[in-house]
Amino acid sequence: MSALLSPESLQQIKRLDLRARMVVRGFLQGLHSSPFQGFSVQFSEHRRYNRGDDPKLIDWLAYAKTDKYFVKRFEAETNLTGYLVMDLSKSMGFTESQSMTKFEYSTCLAAALTYLMTMQQDPVGLLTFDEKVKALLPARSRRGHLGDVMAQLSRLQPTGRTELAACITQVAAMLKQHSLVMLFTDLLPSETDADSPEAIIAALARLKHGGNDVIVFHVMDEAEVHFPYEGPVQFEDSETGHTVSVDASGFRKDYLKQLEQFRDAYREGCNRLRIDYVPLDTSMPFDAALTEYLQQRQSRF
Repeated sequence: MSALLSPESLQQIKRLDLRARMVVRGFLQGLHSSPFQGFSVQFSEHRRYNRGDDPKLIDWLAYAKTDKYFVKRFEAETNLTGYLVMDLSKSMGFTESQSMTKFEYSTCLAAALTYLMTMQQDPVGLLTFDEKVKALLPARSRRGHLGDVMAQLSRLQPTGRTELAACITQVAAMLKQHSLVMLFTDLLPSETDADSPEAIIAALARLKHGGNDVIVFHVMDEAEVHFPYEGPVQFEDSETGHTVSVDASGFRKDYLKQLEQFRDAYREGCNRLRIDYVPLDTSMPFDAALTEYLQQRQSRF
C-alpha cells in the first residue's frame, strides 16, 4: 500500500480532497493487518484509560481485542475541536526532487487528518502564519465544511518570512477552548534568536499549558535530511536570499550531526511538555507518516 500512497504517486492526483480520501482509505485498510488494529476502536468510541479513571468504566471487550485498557468516551468527550496550523514561510516551498515540496506534503497530510476528524464529526479549523497568524476558517463540523477546508488548503502558497515563536504564542492566546492543535512546519529559524529552539519550545509550552493537545509535524525535504550533495555547492536562503558556498563533500558529516542535534532538541523539548513530535520528510509515504503519528500517540500512554 505504501507505494500507492507515496508522494510521487499522489502527485498525479491533482485534487486535494481525492488525495486525502485515498490516504485515509489506504491507512485504515493497513490498520487491519497491523499492530494498531485497535486504533479504529479507540478513534471512534473509546479513549485510553488514564490514571484516575474509574476502573469500572473499562471496556473489557476492547481490552480482549487490543490488550490495552479503554474506557467508553462520554458524550462531552466525543467532540474534539481540531485546528490545522500551517507554516506559510517561503522555506516550506523548497524541494530538490521532482516530488512534493514540504508545503505540498504538509497540506496533503493536513487534508487527510481533516478527513479523519470529519469522519468522527469533530470540528476542524484552519490557521496559517508567516510573520503573523491569519485565521482562515473557524472550527466547524457542519456538512460542507470539509470542502471549505480543502478549498482553502488548495489555495495556500508559502511566500513569506516567518516569526514562528511569536506566532505560536499568538495562537495560544487566540484559542478560547481546549483544542487539538496540529502544527505543520519545517521549524527553520529566522535570522534572530527569537526563533531559536529554546524560544519555540517556550512558545509551545504556552500553547500546551493553555490546556491544548499539541502535535508538531516537523516536515523537511528529503535532501535536507539526507544531504545528497557533493563537491562545491552554493546554497541560498529562500527567505532572505543570502547565499553561502561550501564544499558539500567535506561539510556533509558536520551538517548531519547538526541536523541530528536540531531534531533532538525539539524531540526532547516536546517530550518534556508531553507534546507529540513527529519528524517527517517528503519521501515518506503518507500511510507511514500517519502510522508514525499513531506510534507517538500510543507511546504516550
